[in-house]
Amino acid sequence: MNAPAAQARPAPAAVAEAAARVGRLRRVRRARFTAVCAALALVAFAALVLSLTVGDIDVPLTDVLAVLTGRGDAGTWFIVGELRLPRALLALLVGCCFGLSGAVFQALLRNPLASPDVIGVSAGASAGAVLASMAFGLSGLAMSGSALAGALLAGTLIYALSWRGGVSGGRFVLIGIGVGTGLVSLRSYLMTRAEVTEAANAFVWLTGSLNGRSWDQFWPLLGCAVVLLPLTLAASRGLGALQLGDEAAGGLGARVQHSRLALLAGATALVGVATAAAGPIGFVAFVSPPIARRLVPGQGAALVPAALTGAALVCLADFGAQHLLPGTQVPVGVITSVIGAPYLLWLLARANRVGRGG
Repeated sequence: MNAPAAQARPAPAAVAEAAARVGRLRRVRRARFTAVCAALALVAFAALVLSLTVGDIDVPLTDVLAVLTGRGDAGTWFIVGELRLPRALLALLVGCCFGLSGAVFQALLRNPLASPDVIGVSAGASAGAVLASMAFGLSGLAMSGSALAGALLAGTLIYALSWRGGVSGGRFVLIGIGVGTGLVSLRSYLMTRAEVTEAANAFVWLTGSLNGRSWDQFWPLLGCAVVLLPLTLAASRGLGALQLGDEAAGGLGARVQHSRLALLAGATALVGVATAAAGPIGFVAFVSPPIARRLVPGQGAALVPAALTGAALVCLADFGAQHLLPGTQVPVGVITSVIGAPYLLWLLARANRVGRGG
């Protein structure tokens, strides 16, 4: 009676070989993950250095290093430390926030279209900022707080409207698009009632721009990011279970609603503070996660690579925005849209080809 069962039991050598193979695969994946993160960080750092050295007045790398170590002269400090450094650091930090938030939204809702600039969260942040500026005359930290409040309110409204005993990624995206459209209409109405100069400045900001940014915008964003980035990454521990669906996640012991709300709140807050600092820079949160996932296949949401991809993308795009057209600086959002819009069209065309585009 026991002979067939004994024969069906795998041999210890086979079990050991399988375990060794799994261990090797995990080590390879960890090594690739580390290498990709290091490469992305290096690209972001290279973009930072390029932004500090190249401009209307080129500054040698040795002089840049002298300024960063406190040994530069006053003229070089003004060019590097006051004009270029805060803008470059802000580009890195804004890209990091957008990249991480986009990765969380796409992984949590299991939909490649679930990006904050597609589903209305960025529209909520920009509507809040425009309302605070044009209706109440607020600026600075008050306007930044309004942008954050607008993003959180938009996210809460979308979540509440899409709740039907659970949250479906497709339903969340469709309702988010509708809410975002309404917020854009509100924003446009406010701009039509504003003075011409105010509307022009708001239009540039709404495109997503780092022109004229200084330490005044960087330090508040840094303070918020130091809190929000670790909290969002900590909340992502249950993301793997949530990607399996609510029932499967609950069966594995995950606190489904608590984990989902924590992730959505963290990602939405990141969008709000980044939008407050630089405007709604389009498509960064949309394209950074798929790029990161292709670089580290089999690593799930790839949150850290997505954040680093966003940082490198915004810094490189801002460098291009400053130097592609001689004598003219275009908003960085124009460059990121040139990158992201074709990807969106390709994604929609691909969905239609496989019968998911409606």
